[in-house]
Amino acid sequence: MADTTSGMVAQNRRARHDYDILEQFEAGIVLTGSEIKSVRDHRVQLQGSYARVKNGELWLEEANIAAYAQAGYSGHAPDRNRKLLLHKRQITHIMERVGEQGLTIIPLSMYLKGGRAKVEIGLARGLHHYDKRHQIAERDAERQMQRAVRQRA
Repeated sequence: MADTTSGMVAQNRRARHDYDILEQFEAGIVLTGSEIKSVRDHRVQLQGSYARVKNGELWLEEANIAAYAQAGYSGHAPDRNRKLLLHKRQITHIMERVGEQGLTIIPLSMYLKGGRAKVEIGLARGLHHYDKRHQIAERDAERQMQRAVRQRA
């Protein structure tokens, strides 16, 4: 994907721990005025959120964008569903993968790119507890090999 570190707003760190990410997509998101101001203030929570396809459209659900303090009476509901913007062929590809293989669509991060909010979503398969133990063991073995190489040098 694109370089997203400069405008990073929020990350879903649990996603990479609990899921095996198979594919990633960059999606636009439809926001109201007070929501984009909260996003620019980094008041976004993606943990526990997911995306769902409804009527050929992709929707982000359970994501929390905090209410903007200066919005007054025209504020927004913090946990409302928000439409994600992708090309039609990408949405049909996602629908096919989710339907056939039982995958989940989860948001990985939200960032600002060219003044617009973008959400990085991933097609993911849930990990079992033994998969997590296997990943931890591999990571520890890799660290031990790196230590051995450093000690020899």
